[in-house]
Amino acid sequence: MKMEQVSTNRSHGGAQGVYTHSSVVTGTPMTFSVFVPGHAPGAKLPVLWYLSGLTCTHANVTEKGEFRAACAEHGLILVAPDTSPRGDDVPDDDAYDFGKGAGFYVDAMQTPWAKNFRMRTYIEQELPALIAQNFPVDMQRQGITGHSMGGHGALTISLRNPGRFRSTSAFSPIVSPLNCPWGEKALTG
Repeated sequence: MKMEQVSTNRSHGGAQGVYTHSSVVTGTPMTFSVFVPGHAPGAKLPVLWYLSGLTCTHANVTEKGEFRAACAEHGLILVAPDTSPRGDDVPDDDAYDFGKGAGFYVDAMQTPWAKNFRMRTYIEQELPALIAQNFPVDMQRQGITGHSMGGHGALTISLRNPGRFRSTSAFSPIVSPLNCPWGEKALTG
């Protein structure tokens, strides 16, 4: 799988990069960020997947989060994907809580959403394969976390993949999506 580097910046002895690639799973370009701390040549580092919340992109945590110092101190790679496919040909909704920016880390099953909104498969399979191919990650040492909708994604992805993640955490997660307006709209639509 080929990816392109959009930007890179030095930070805390490591590199914060933003990348894009053509996703087979979503049928769209997908953007994500990766922080790689300084490390010895040939070293494999643990990876933490950070799933952002409703309406966010990879940039939300990358630009506002202060995680790099801690990641550098502990030798931890942090990957922040986008929350949904985007683009002019991707179906959307007039409301902020459905469509672009609201992928809920699930695979849609209804038209027109099913063609592009396959975030579960993207996060569980395609993006990890791309990361493993291009970064010094130890895929035996993975953690997953997220905020709000991303917390919901972190919990459900971890539960669906027992033994894959050494840690799972969520900040203000949507834990009962069928009992809140956002989740009800997304999971029934």
